[in-house]
Amino acid sequence: MTYTFLFPGQGSQSVGMGKDIYDAFDTARKIMDNANRILGRDLLKIIFEGPLEDLTATKNTQPALFTLEAAITDVLTEKGIVPSFTAGHSLGEYSALYAAGAISFEEGLKAVAKRGELMSVAGKEMPGTMAAIIGFSREKIVEVLKTVTCGIVVTANENSPEQTVISGEIAAVNDACEKLKAAGAKRAMVLPVSGAFHSPLMQKAADSFCAIIDSMTFSTPRCPVISNVSAQSETDAVQIKSLSGKQLISPVRWVDSMATLASKNYGTCIEVGPGSVLKGLVKKCNDSINVVPCDTATNIYSLLN
Repeated sequence: MTYTFLFPGQGSQSVGMGKDIYDAFDTARKIMDNANRILGRDLLKIIFEGPLEDLTATKNTQPALFTLEAAITDVLTEKGIVPSFTAGHSLGEYSALYAAGAISFEEGLKAVAKRGELMSVAGKEMPGTMAAIIGFSREKIVEVLKTVTCGIVVTANENSPEQTVISGEIAAVNDACEKLKAAGAKRAMVLPVSGAFHSPLMQKAADSFCAIIDSMTFSTPRCPVISNVSAQSETDAVQIKSLSGKQLISPVRWVDSMATLASKNYGTCIEVGPGSVLKGLVKKCNDSINVVPCDTATNIYSLLN
């Protein structure tokens, strides 16, 4: 069997996520307990008990999702379900790198924990926001954004042909939303985020994060990883390391990434992580690709059977 592992990013978290997996599988329990040891704090208490405000803090969300997704990955691979391709949405890309064997769990966890801290600080130092634009093509959005003159605003997450997230300075994003609605967008919704992620406002965070990436060991992956930045199937460790350093200020090219995946022998696609956000986005990108959820012990048992 051929499998593709897809990893969701920030926004998919929920209090209690993965508790049944932790209880059901020794492999998951081992790696999740190890996360507490590596970080020197009780991350699992926040994941399992909350409160939601603490879990949704960027500095906690990012290591929490990486830990759970790595734990599910290890359970699946132990049972013989091994990916032939991996891809992750934004933060999820680091889980994809782990699943492909390009980075270790310890280095990956430390990196995403620092990534969350850097993004949180950048959001306070360079206040910004993001907005989801529905029912308007990426090309038309780019043209409208060129008319915004009150600040920085760019495309950030190219999630589906019908949904693109823009990111930038608050006034610029608000102005862009009004202009996009006037131009014909069905909806333009400002999102409850703490910063202008995947935009030039993250440059300081990206510079610091690049230093962390540079210090990490990247190995040749066991399988190709479809990169957010290039939207291509990457297998060279040096190239993957370079792209990882650019991710914070580059758009998440999910539409193009799914087009790349569709051209491969992708087999069964598994959403390795909480919720089913990617299942919906992938369907909108290419309705021939079906995504199987894998966020509970019950789902894992179903997949194994």
